[in-house]
Amino acid sequence: MAGEPQADCLFCKIVAGEVPATIIRETETTVAFRDINPQAPTHVLVIPRVHYANAATLAIAEPGITADVLREAGEVAAQDKAESYRVVFNTGSGAGQTVFHAHAHVLAGRGLEWPPG
Repeated sequence: MAGEPQADCLFCKIVAGEVPATIIRETETTVAFRDINPQAPTHVLVIPRVHYANAATLAIAEPGITADVLREAGEVAAQDKAESYRVVFNTGSGAGQTVFHAHAHVLAGRGLEWPPG
């Protein structure tokens, strides 16, 4: 069922404390932790505690939690003293999504050229 923890989901396991992560912020609805393969000096994932496959399904089902994820992305950037930062949601394997639990990448600390990718 959408929103419910998934036994085979890495991020659900991080939320449950079953898999270790370098958690830097937690709220009632979100968890933020350092990416294990950082692509910038600041590379943090902000995830909702509820399970949805991607940002679009999260936004449809839980718009308030989607806003929480974006708000926490800004808090992560502020905590890391990032003057400029990028928030990225990858949706689908063709876009680079490897864990199918909605999550935002917060990237900062180096020049981020446009267009990305």
